[in-house]
Amino acid sequence: MLNSPSPATIRPACSNDLEALVALEERCFEGDRISRRSFRHMLKVDSAEILVAEAEGALAGSAVLLNRSGTGLTRLYSLAVDPAMRGRGIARRLLSACEEATLANGRIVLRLEVRRDNEAACRLYVAQGYRRCGSVPDYYEDGETALRFEKLLHDAAITRSSVPYYNQSTEFTCGPACLAMALKHFNAETELGEALELRLWRETTTIYLASGLGGCGPYGLAVAAARRGIDVEVRLNTDDFLFLNSVRDPEKQRVMTIVQQDYRNQAEVMGIPVSAEPLSPRELAAAIASGAVAIVLISGYQMFGRREPHWVIVHAADPGHLVIHDPWLEYEGFESATDSSSLPIPDAAFDRMARWGRAGVRAQILLRKAA
Repeated sequence: MLNSPSPATIRPACSNDLEALVALEERCFEGDRISRRSFRHMLKVDSAEILVAEAEGALAGSAVLLNRSGTGLTRLYSLAVDPAMRGRGIARRLLSACEEATLANGRIVLRLEVRRDNEAACRLYVAQGYRRCGSVPDYYEDGETALRFEKLLHDAAITRSSVPYYNQSTEFTCGPACLAMALKHFNAETELGEALELRLWRETTTIYLASGLGGCGPYGLAVAAARRGIDVEVRLNTDDFLFLNSVRDPEKQRVMTIVQQDYRNQAEVMGIPVSAEPLSPRELAAAIASGAVAIVLISGYQMFGRREPHWVIVHAADPGHLVIHDPWLEYEGFESATDSSSLPIPDAAFDRMARWGRAGVRAQILLRKAA
């Protein structure tokens, strides 16, 4: 009687695994391979984690996890099992280890993309409780469609939202991209795209930022939304004009002041409610439950390491998290809408990030469908 093969051992990868990881990648995939350079980078950075499975003295499988900073999301970027070792449950064990690592890192959602024609992998994910949450045509090098799956790794289900995801096409249009998502949510006939994104930017820009073209302020975004028939409320904890400290040129500061005052005047004429008391995370969750969405100013440093103002849209919640779409895509070329859409943010983390600059500016724009 033949002895059963010994089970695989799962452990974190180390720098000594680099060559074996590259060789495994070449055995497992004909295209869309992770390069040696990318493996080397991911073995060094805190935002990536690689697990490996060892069996019979060799590297039999690997899993690459990417952790989105400040969020409750981990992405399973790659899962590979040596063709000669398949059928032994290694993929299932690696997947379970990925879920354990995700929870150990304080995250609650594991997401992934898989080739539509990889039926065995799709069956595995469904059997392990993963929910299909979308598809991306022409995602892989050969034109194959990617199917997206996710699994919520805690008991309370996140409320699903119909707010579509749209990523900003420039470095300065995060606010307009968020507003475009909200407009599409409240009016299905809205056409998402760069034309709308840039039209909204022209309507809402503060003209200047520290470098490059100007970003957008809460009053400009609120006025643009109100013009399109959306019920809007601004919550801002300061009467100061925003972003002036990041611009040193006095003439540019003067122009920014004029523009922002004009938006405030328009908001007053339109009767847009303004409050000096931003909502807490749980109050935001209650507003979302009542049918609102919220465009919120955050510090980009918390999300992607840049000290700059950034807008995100809050569209869902669970008992301990707010769920956002972040229009910015980054992460060394690996990031996709899977990483930036429906990000669960723990309340405490959201409260920390939803402040801008040394003065701790807090700005929220609540939007609701007109009655």
